[in-house]
Amino acid sequence: MPENDREDGFEVADTESGRRDAVRDDRTGRSAAAARIAQQATWVDLQVRQAMERGEFDDLPGQGKPIEDLGVEHDPDWWVKKLVERENIALLPPAIALRKEDAELDGRLDEVTAESEVRREVEDFNKRVIETRRQLQGGPPVITAPRDVDAAVAAWRERRTARVEAQRAAVAASRAAPRKSSWWSRWRSR
Repeated sequence: MPENDREDGFEVADTESGRRDAVRDDRTGRSAAAARIAQQATWVDLQVRQAMERGEFDDLPGQGKPIEDLGVEHDPDWWVKKLVERENIALLPPAIALRKEDAELDGRLDEVTAESEVRREVEDFNKRVIETRRQLQGGPPVITAPRDVDAAVAAWRERRTARVEAQRAAVAASRAAPRKSSWWSRWRSR
């Protein structure tokens, strides 16, 4: 019965091809499949050698550098760690994140130029502190205190005034320093 003439529509496996693979070569004593695999390996080696001669492997990124994490135990979460490192994703518990933000808040406020924006930033920070205290999540306790908005604005004004005064002093010092004339201007004035 031919393979495609069956009534149920299923094909019959070709047992003849399976026998051909199992047949051993009389000359070598190896199977034909093993011979094909050996030929394939030499073909791949030939392709790589020709690509090297053409210079297709020159100037690859990482050339001359050691392979990262070579010899280190396999970590099943390696891709997550690489993603966090590459994308700069912060995975801190809320309490620790608030402590970090509290430490960096003054520097962020110094970049702001309007008092209303400073008030908004501090009020937003206070709102997040209170929301985090209300949530019953695991992790370290929230010890970051909300900031007094008026005190934060007054400290911002003082730091801003000190920066402006330092800039004025630097400009005045640069103007007060006598400019040394070049040899060309001295020669022309003769």
